[in-house]
Amino acid sequence: RGESERIIAEFAQLPPRPKQNNNTNGNPRQPVIATKFAAYPWRLTAESVPCALKASLKRLSQEKVPLYMQHWPGFFTAAFSNDAFLKGLADCYNQGLCDAIGVSNFNAKRLRDSHAKLEAMAESGALVSNQVQYSLAYRAPEKNGVLETARELGVTIVAYSPLAQALLTGKFHEEKQKRPDGARRLVLRKDVVRAAAPLIETMREVGAPIGKSCTQVALNWLVCQGVVPIVGVKNSAQVKEAHGAMGWRLGSAELEELDRASRSLEKSISGFPLENL
Repeated sequence: RGESERIIAEFAQLPPRPKQNNNTNGNPRQPVIATKFAAYPWRLTAESVPCALKASLKRLSQEKVPLYMQHWPGFFTAAFSNDAFLKGLADCYNQGLCDAIGVSNFNAKRLRDSHAKLEAMAESGALVSNQVQYSLAYRAPEKNGVLETARELGVTIVAYSPLAQALLTGKFHEEKQKRPDGARRLVLRKDVVRAAAPLIETMREVGAPIGKSCTQVALNWLVCQGVVPIVGVKNSAQVKEAHGAMGWRLGSAELEELDRASRSLEKSISGFPLENL
């Protein structure tokens, strides 16, 4: 429990590489760390939120974090504790344990209500992000009001699964490439991979003239929506590829092409059940 935070603490203490020092102020870049509060059914009180954060800070070897998020809305026995969790997040902010508050998997109504309550308990602008599933393959936030509401409130959408479990990398549409094993195989069914073929082809056509991969096109499409994608990487090659999605923008014609092609995947991929609570 908390092992990822302990690992991050080790990395955060490493000296930056020389080439990381080439920024505008001449100082080494420090990592920006965010962590989450899991609204487990046995966590029911406002006090459980700062208690959990203090434990995280100890594991992270930090005095505070730039962003602290509620991982999902409370459910089951914790369904009646969501206001308490907001109070706990506000307490974390007011006690200086975090610089900003985030939520995750909040629908449009819950996001709006939480924003108003946190404005009263913390201060204007304390709620800065809502992390939801969003990609070219899963565009529910555009249709269920989450994206529109976030823009209205000045809340940044942070997109998890931006590559749709690697579907949008295009690797499952290469010859002799098998579908993944394990849990991802349940998501990337044969019919889903087939339905994605027109989109993958369009992504290749869009990326080829500018030397960009499907991965980079998919991530840049999110950036063009004003969204911050969270990319899962397992090695240095994947880090470099993800970095290649930065520093440029798709044009309006390319965005329209991708919009049309992505319609082949409508209703093919399911969202996280708790995002509808």
